[in-house]
Amino acid sequence: MTTSTRPAVFFDRDGVLNHDAGYLFEVSKFKWIDGAREAVRLVNEAGYFAFVVTNQSGVARGFYGESDVHALHRWMADELAAAGAHIDAFEYCPDHPEAVVESYRRDSDRRKPGPGMITDLMKRFPVATDRSFLIGDQERDLKAARAAGIRGLLFREGNLATFVREALKLA
Repeated sequence: MTTSTRPAVFFDRDGVLNHDAGYLFEVSKFKWIDGAREAVRLVNEAGYFAFVVTNQSGVARGFYGESDVHALHRWMADELAAAGAHIDAFEYCPDHPEAVVESYRRDSDRRKPGPGMITDLMKRFPVATDRSFLIGDQERDLKAARAAGIRGLLFREGNLATFVREALKLA
């Protein structure tokens, strides 16, 4: 029995779903990008997986802990649920090669521009790679997408729902 595959949208977090506040872990500093919740709902309604892939070197730098990342992602999931949307999985990489916290001091292929977070999700979920794409705000996001064998789309500013609506038409 084969499981049918579905396309996926991989969202970078800071700068795509929310305004990049620099080492964000507090709900009080979190501000959604215009149209972000609607964008995730559009992805859900189109039958795509919705994933978040985010570098979180603030953990390696000792600014906050992994529990803070989990708490923020739980809060985001609750906010999205209230808007009729959901993320199928949140992936993050706490590692950094120059980490202050020794246990996170390593080169990791999960840290973008490495493709590890994306490829790990593709192993766990039946993703149709040829119809999937990543939305990021940095060149490292696009490099990670290319390395994982999917398209990368650069989002700089504006309404994310408008951007996603166009991206889904192209896919």
